[in-house]
Amino acid sequence: MKTIKIVLSTLLACSLFAFTSGDKAPLKVTQAFSKKFPTVKKVKWDKESATQWEAEFKMNKVEYSANFLEDGTWQETEHEISKKDIPATIKTALMAAFPGYEIEEAEISETPKELLYEFMIEKGEIEMEVAINANGTIVKQEVKNDKEDKD
Repeated sequence: MKTIKIVLSTLLACSLFAFTSGDKAPLKVTQAFSKKFPTVKKVKWDKESATQWEAEFKMNKVEYSANFLEDGTWQETEHEISKKDIPATIKTALMAAFPGYEIEEAEISETPKELLYEFMIEKGEIEMEVAINANGTIVKQEVKNDKEDKD
């Protein structure tokens, strides 16, 4: 009987641990999230930095992430998009600036200041991260070094 109690206690403790989040976002953060995304019910929170929280969630079957400061200030929302959903003007700007590159990943990043299309592109051994604003202007380009990224 004692063995059964120990086993049941262990199972109960494990199930409680499995269903609680390791990080609990502050009330101001969760309230700001609920105001910005009122239809979202299921959220996974992670502490992104000393002052920032990241929410991971799904909307319309698409995976999103949103970042908020400790005081509830929204910073950014990101989600992946398929290649077919990239606006023609954005795709044209990307391909004109980086001929011969293949799009590996595409996502939309929205901040209070702007909307960006972010890409991971590849040509042979070269991998780049590129951001293009809604006007088709390249605002960031950075070569990714696989060796450095894996260290």
